[in-house]
Formats: sequence, structure tokens, C-alpha cells
Amino acid sequence: MTAPKAPADATSPSAPKAVRNPFLAFTQWLPLVSRDTLRVDLMAGLTGAMVVVPQGVAFATLAGMPPAYGLYAAMVPTIIAALFGSSWQLVSGPTTAASLMVFASMSEFAVPGSPEFVSLVLTLTLMVGAIELVMGLMRMGALVNYISQTVAIAFISGAAILIAVNQFDNLIGIDVPRARHFYDTLASVWHELPNFSPAATTIGVSAIVFGVVGKRLFPKFPNMIVSLLGSSLIAVVMNEVFDAGIETMEPIPQGLPPFIVPHLSLTAVRKLAATALAVTIFALPATMSTARSIAVKTGQQVDGNQEFIGQGLSNIIGVFFGGFVSTGSFNRSGLNFDAGAKTPVAAIASGIFLIGIVIVIAPYVVYLPKAGMAGLLMLVAWNLIDVKHIVQAIRSSRSEATVLAVTFFAVLFLDLELAVFAGVFLSLVFFLNRTAHPRLTALAPANVQGQRRFVAGPELPECPQIKVVRIEGSLYFGAVASVVHDLHRIQQRAPGQRHLMLLASDVPYIDITAADALAKEALALRQAGGALYIVGMSEAVTDQFRKTGFLDAVGDDNLFHSKTAAFAAIYGRLNRERCRRCTARVFWECRADDAVATAELTRATAKPAPRQDIAPASLAGRPTGRLGPRRRAAKRILVLVDDNSNPRATVEMAARLARDDGAELALGAIVGWDVSHHSDLALGLVSESLVASLRRPARARLEGLAADAGFAQSHTLISTKQDPWAATLDMVTESHPDLLVLAHHGLFDPGRGRRVTYRTPSGETEVEVRRYRPGRRRRHARQD
Repeated sequence: MTAPKAPADATSPSAPKAVRNPFLAFTQWLPLVSRDTLRVDLMAGLTGAMVVVPQGVAFATLAGMPPAYGLYAAMVPTIIAALFGSSWQLVSGPTTAASLMVFASMSEFAVPGSPEFVSLVLTLTLMVGAIELVMGLMRMGALVNYISQTVAIAFISGAAILIAVNQFDNLIGIDVPRARHFYDTLASVWHELPNFSPAATTIGVSAIVFGVVGKRLFPKFPNMIVSLLGSSLIAVVMNEVFDAGIETMEPIPQGLPPFIVPHLSLTAVRKLAATALAVTIFALPATMSTARSIAVKTGQQVDGNQEFIGQGLSNIIGVFFGGFVSTGSFNRSGLNFDAGAKTPVAAIASGIFLIGIVIVIAPYVVYLPKAGMAGLLMLVAWNLIDVKHIVQAIRSSRSEATVLAVTFFAVLFLDLELAVFAGVFLSLVFFLNRTAHPRLTALAPANVQGQRRFVAGPELPECPQIKVVRIEGSLYFGAVASVVHDLHRIQQRAPGQRHLMLLASDVPYIDITAADALAKEALALRQAGGALYIVGMSEAVTDQFRKTGFLDAVGDDNLFHSKTAAFAAIYGRLNRERCRRCTARVFWECRADDAVATAELTRATAKPAPRQDIAPASLAGRPTGRLGPRRRAAKRILVLVDDNSNPRATVEMAARLARDDGAELALGAIVGWDVSHHSDLALGLVSESLVASLRRPARARLEGLAADAGFAQSHTLISTKQDPWAATLDMVTESHPDLLVLAHHGLFDPGRGRRVTYRTPSGETEVEVRRYRPGRRRRHARQD
């Protein structure tokens, strides 16, 4: 089967060689720039520059900064982030979240809009950039995964309320002194409410109406522009015609962004250290979530460490050109992608085009009414309160609801950085608490669609000698007490089950403390006449277990890769006297023994059958001697299906043998592929989805053959290894058969010998071999 090739596309070019120097990230995409990509990137950049004009002004006002600084933050920082970041479609600059953080955290230090406030914000931006750069160079990009989305939702919702409360004075045209807490501001607004300005209120409400209607009528057009243009037009008419005296925005400088040296002193660093860390903790996850959401559409691999470096440099360099804290913008990045951007040239062009646009529109900023801007920010604040996700967080779990409530009310009543730290701390506490309690589930065997499955259910019969427990989670020092307690609680319910089987395929890690605890459990069970068996543990975790030095206490012979191999070995170690008295008969091995006993009794009382000539057969492995003319009854039969050598007849032969012995029947096959003539494709280079797509038709083929032979509930095994011997070894390890049925001169052509010993990871397995010889009528088909 030929593996599909990825379509050639400008957005998914052949991956360039990795660059070791993080400050040369732009060399990865520069070779991809061509005349075609340049054309679409420039158009996307122009679109982004026009959209960011009202956003920059709004975000600067939201942050308590003069309007010009919102535009400055979308110029140089955007260019630097594009040059040194890892995402090719990400656009950085001022954002709602960053502006909320700046305003809410810095308002306690200075009056928003004042020169002191601006100076402190620029110092904060420099510190945030330095922290981001250090984290990127130290390769700490994975830390953003530990910041809960619930913290972000609660923080943004609380900060949105703060912003709305602080815009009431501009919205209705009253003079309210700045207060540290929102409830003090509300009290001042309530006290000054009788002095509201009808003209300013009209403009503020009109901005909200224009924004809502514009979004509904023109969903693809930025409703910020509609809101500002509509409210500005009404304000001009009211001022010119009725002399309403509506306050407007201050003019912004015309020309290139100024060169500013931020004030950096030890006093300022001490004052802003906690705030800078909180802003960084909140800004980086917002950037990474935006970059990853775009990467899902483009198929590009995003490097978190490189993105940290790009964001850090953009804030460090951007602050010298008037930019305050910038992060990845979800709205502008999505617009950039929708506009067809192929490379970071689009974001670079956006910053350059914005400089030219500001030169043109700077004189017209004085027509923007403050009340209209306040109405627009009210609309932004309302849209930031994510009611759907808040309800989901409350309903999902008590821990999520607690994190949400603590973060939300800390934003409203405490310092902003303390709210961020409290939310992150609580999230980590609940996370550690969950990992400290791995889930242990007692299971019982059940026949599900003809396959051995283990399900939880107290009403299901269990083997009186074996307790099966599935464990899910990491085994480390913090989880040992919980694991040991739960194991003892499960064992106390059935003290006679001295053989304990742990299904450990969902254990990703084990440390020395947990390994010591398992060794002690194994010793206690051995002294009681049983044993501890570990099934399905990955090779990496087994290596960790071995390095602790406690694996010898459990025993290598008590580690198994599959449940089938484990039961085949454990069944022979059980107390046979208790097995004879047992009436549960829950395992296939038990029923197979009953079938063998019945078959032997039938043969002993029946008339002797005529002797059948046995032709030599072979299978690669270690021969164990000749088999007599009579075949031993089988418990499990595995038929290796070769589509090129009478698969249907081979399966029918195996089905007859399975019916005669009352045995399980499993069908195995190899599914293969290549990417070019005479070259195999390594499984490790193929995606999980491709492997699954290859397995499905092969499995359906085997199920159809089994159903035609009267075994609709048979087990199917698919190997992706191209070597028949390696594939056979995998399937034998999984099914642990007594009898192997295959086609004569087919794909599976092992060698000489009627019996063979396979050296599987779970121990040696001796298997009898039978072959179907094609070319004869079915009733005369020769069976070896």
C-alpha cells in the first residue's frame, strides 16, 4: 500500500533545516519568500494595518495610556516578534488582555494617563520582555501548559468589570476621582450620577449601538471602526450645530514613533517585580494559545521556546519606540491568516504600513469623542465576559469552580498580580492532588464481542485466586500512600485472592519510592503464597523501575507485555486443587481445560479413527522433536492469513480445528506499505491516523473471513511489521496460541519442524504448526 503524500502548498513547504541560534530564527523562512508570497503578504499586511488603527487607540485608552502609544505598540514590536518568533502567521501587538493587565495592575502606582504612569508602564514592559527572553533562552516554554484556562477566563472576566466601572465617568460625562478599588469608584459614580451630561451619554450609548448593529449587519467588517466613525460623526454634528461641548481625544504626534529611554532604577524594579511576573505569566499563555490555534490550520510546528524569545525581544526593543506590553493577538492573527498570509513578511509589512497610515490620520484623532471611546470599551468589556465557559467551569468540577471563584473575586477585591498568583497556585494544588491519587479499579474478565475484556462491576464473577486491578496515573512519592491504601482496601474484600495482577499500561512514570512500595507488596504476597504480576508497563517505565533496583523483588518473570501472555503463565502457577473445586470458570483457560477433558473422554470412548499420513512441516525456530500422528487438542488457535495463498480455505481449516477442540480462534495478518519502489516505510515515521487507516480495512477483511467460517466473534490481530518472522512473533506474543495454522508455501514460510519454541518477551512459548495445502478439493485437502 502506498502512503499518501502531503500536498504541495506555500503554507506547508518542505521544512528548512533547524537553526541552532535562536537569534537567527528568520533564516528559516526567508528562503520561502518569493514573488507570489510577497504579493499576498503585502496585501495581508495592509489589511492588518488598517484594522489595528482603531484597535490601537482603544487598547491604549483601555490601558490608561495616551492613544498614540497603542499605535506605537503595533509598529516596532510587531516587526520584531515576526522576525524572531516561530509562528509564521502570528501577529503581535497591543491586546485586550495585556491592556487590562497594565491598567488594573498599574493604577495603584500612578494616575492613568499621567507622565508618571506612562514611565512606569514602559519600565514594566522592559521587565516583562526581559523575563520572557530569559525563559525562552532557558527553554521553559512548556511551563505555559501548567496555567489553567479557568484562571484566564476568571481573570479576564473580573478585569472586564474593572474596565467597565472605570469608564462610567467618560460614558456619562461626569468627573470621578480615581480609586484603588472598584467599589469605591462605583460609590463615586453613584454620588455624581445627578450631574451626568445628556450629550456625552448620547454619544456613549450611540457608540454601543453602532458597535452592536455593525457587528450584526457587517459581521466581516471590524465593528470598532463602525462604532468610532458613527459616534464621531454624531459628536461633530452636536458640537458644531448645538455647541454641546463634547470632550474629544487629544491629538497624537505625526511622524515616526519617538525614541524613548525607559526609566530603570532599583526602586522601580522592586516596586514592579511582582507585577511584571504576573503580567508575564498571563501574557505568554495567551500568545502560545493563539500561535497554536493558527498552527492547527497551517500544519506548522510552533516552538514555544522560540516564541518566548520573539515576544521578549519585541517588548525589550519595542519599549524604546513607545510600545507598551504586547502579546500575540488572536483577532489580528486570525485576520492575517484569512487574508492569505504565507510568511512573517505580512506582520512586518503591517507594522511598516501602520507608520505611514498614522502620518495620514494623526490630525483626525481629535474628532474621536471620549464618550464614544468609553462606549466602545464598554462593549469590549461585555464581550470579554465568557458566560459559556464560566458555566462550563462551574459545572465541570468543584476544583475548577473554586479556582474560578477565587481568581475572579481576587481580581475585584485584591491586587491584580495577587489574583493571578492565587489562581495559578490553586490550579497547581488541585493538579498535584489529582496526581497524588492514581485511580485504582478492580476488574473482572468478561467476554465482549468474542474478545477477552476486563470491566468494572461488583456483580461479575471473579477468579477466587487472582485479583485484577487497573492503575492509572504516575507512581511517585506523593502517590505512594494513596496507592498502597487503595490496594489494601481492595485486597481486604477478598483475602483469598493472593495473586495480584496490576494492569499498568496507563502508568507513565515510576520513582524509587513507588518502586520500593511495589517491591514490599510483592514480598508480602509471596509470603502469603501468591505473587505480584505487572502487565502492559511500557519499556520506558520498566527501565525506570529497573534503575531503582527494586525490580528483582517483583521478578522479571512476573512482568508481561500483554494480558493474554500473563494469564497463560499465571494460570499454570495457580493452586490446581482450588481450580478443580472452582465453579466460576471465568477465564478462557478454564473453559479450554474443560473442553480438553471432554475431548479426551470422547476419544477414549470412541472407535479408533483411521491413521492419517502426516507430511513434514516447518517453522523457523528451535525444533523440539517429532510429533506423533495424533494432534494435541488446542486451547487457542492462531491462523496467519496470507491474501496471496488461499486465505479463505486456510481460515476454514482453522475454524474446523477450533470447533473440534472447542478452542478460541484468532486471525492474524500483515498490513504493509511503501512510499516508493523497493523501499519500506518505517512505522516510526508514520502518523497514528495513517496507521489506523491502514489497519481498519485489514481488520474488516479478517472479520469477514472469520464470519464466513462461522466464527463471527473471533479475535483479529494486525501487525505493521514487514518481516513475516517479526510479525508472527508479535502475534504469537499477543495471542499465546497452542496451534498455528498457515498456508503451504505462503508468506509465512518458516522452516522445518512440527513444533517450534518462540522466545517472546513474556517467555518461551511452544506452538504446534498445521498447514493447508492448496490445489485439492476441500474434503481431500491435505492437512500437515
